[in-house]
Amino acid sequence: MADAAVTIVGGGVVGLAIAAELSPHYSPLFLLERHAKYGTETSSRNSEVIHAGIYYPHGSLKAKLCVEGRDILYTLCEKHDISFRRITKIITATRKDDLAALESLYNHGRGNGVQLEMMSAQQVHALEPHINSVGGIFSPTTGIISAHGLMDFFYHSAKNNGAEIQTHCNVVGLEKRGSDFSITIEENETRTTFTSEIVINAAGLESDTVAALAGIDVDAAGYRLHHCKGSYFAIPNAKRNLVSHLVYPIPSKESLGVHALIDLGGRLKFGPDVEYLSERSYNYAVDESKRHAFAESVREILPSIEDDDLSPDYSGIRAKLQAPGEPVRDYIIRHEADRGLSGLINLIGIESPGLTASPAIAKYVYRILKT
Repeated sequence: MADAAVTIVGGGVVGLAIAAELSPHYSPLFLLERHAKYGTETSSRNSEVIHAGIYYPHGSLKAKLCVEGRDILYTLCEKHDISFRRITKIITATRKDDLAALESLYNHGRGNGVQLEMMSAQQVHALEPHINSVGGIFSPTTGIISAHGLMDFFYHSAKNNGAEIQTHCNVVGLEKRGSDFSITIEENETRTTFTSEIVINAAGLESDTVAALAGIDVDAAGYRLHHCKGSYFAIPNAKRNLVSHLVYPIPSKESLGVHALIDLGGRLKFGPDVEYLSERSYNYAVDESKRHAFAESVREILPSIEDDDLSPDYSGIRAKLQAPGEPVRDYIIRHEADRGLSGLINLIGIESPGLTASPAIAKYVYRILKT
């Protein structure tokens, strides 16, 4: 008999959500996190937006799980006092040439089942008089959430259900042996091995590394990740009332664009930009030399912002399946039985809207296990 029924690798918001979902049904359940605390990488270094589900390809996991997860999150927040705000969002077209793209985006979002409203320039300026707009889309179901509050909720839910959550625990070996998996972990330079019937790889930025430990050729499988850094700059409190909603530009092929964010404390900030990293580095320092280029992007939305209004705030790193210039790819959430790895579920490339989708991803994994 294996030491664990389920082992989850990775203590970000997705791993924690899966632990909370599965722990009433599987015991013992282990969650392994390599850092000193859960959720210290991508899960706590993002915009903390509850996304509506506008942008993602029809029928994709990103679209379906975002819409499902959004509704679950609002229910969880209201029921369990997780800090959130239904702040809503405006996507603004800043040039007349963008109006066709705006209408296309509206139709696309409606096709994903998202409630949206088209707005004239006058309607946009009635809500946001300081932004640059020739027309917009209003998203009433977009909000903001405390990522830490959400993760704390998932953590305590899992713990209360008997899950064992171990930090400072790095997975360095993963091998299929008979019907179970042999997992080698390193804690304070000491290695130990245990067995688990099921392994769920929710290791975020290193999920391809964990997949490779199991013997999967990540390049042949299309699992190789590309780390992409996104930085944020903050605006002084004296100008924080220039906008009262989240304000986004028309998205580019690579990202949603530098957008205006208001956090739960009322701070105004802009980000993230897109900086693909040539090598894996967990350097979260924000490069001050980006200030002018960043300000130029900000002025597309909010013309009154000066370079000196921007101060470096924080950054995050996203786990993208697509390389620079490649089409956006969907999440990989896959049971690897056909590779001779029955019981291994890989979650690869869980970038935005991963925070929003996290409870729906957890339910999706549970459905995989039950089939």
